[in-house]
Amino acid sequence: MKILVCITHVPDTTSKISFTDNNTKFDKTGVQYIIGPYDDYALARAVELKEQSSGSITVLNVGEAETEPTLRKALAIGADDAIRVNADPVDSFFVANQIANIAKEGNYDLIMMGRESIDFNNGVVHGMVAEILGIPGLSPVMTLDIEGTTAKMTREIEGGKESLEAELPLVLGCQEPIAEWKIPNMRGIMTARSKPLNVVEPSDNSVRTQLNNYEMPAEKGAVKMVDADNVSELVNLLKNEAKVI
Repeated sequence: MKILVCITHVPDTTSKISFTDNNTKFDKTGVQYIIGPYDDYALARAVELKEQSSGSITVLNVGEAETEPTLRKALAIGADDAIRVNADPVDSFFVANQIANIAKEGNYDLIMMGRESIDFNNGVVHGMVAEILGIPGLSPVMTLDIEGTTAKMTREIEGGKESLEAELPLVLGCQEPIAEWKIPNMRGIMTARSKPLNVVEPSDNSVRTQLNNYEMPAEKGAVKMVDADNVSELVNLLKNEAKVI
């Protein structure tokens, strides 16, 4: 089984976020980057499937040269080779097109990625990829087992869970608890240095959206203490100031 795992290169959740050029550009100064947490779940499950079926894993990132350490980490975790599309991932449709073109060329059985990235949180790329390729796409997938050419899955829905089956090939957006994150060991780190990392140019420039500016969330207001016996004042504040009731 050939598996393509698409990973994002995102700021660590502990990074301090700021913007430059009148809030039109993200300031990368001092920011640490990681594999997107949801992509990490997808990669971990792909490694488990590979161990069960003796398949192969290719990791893919649409990004510039700065993302290569992130790809090397994915290779250390268990992927066999990596592909970097040499382009700034400025738009979801653009990214989906690049993934779909790589998937067509590689004839993959399973295309996995996180349910969303943690920088923009759009959660649309997996659906776009499936539509472009004309194959099933499911998200958010919480469990995954492969029996022959059939994928058996559980995904989260409002108010519960849904059990599904689909024939390969298909596209999956993954989340916990599909697998536990894997930490690369020393052997994995050493072998990752010699694994292939191929850089390809983007297949097209199909950008559909344009970023105008960034905006930081509003600062948290001051805490107001209300006497435990003053229920009417609490209700008034929740209704007229917090506007939550």
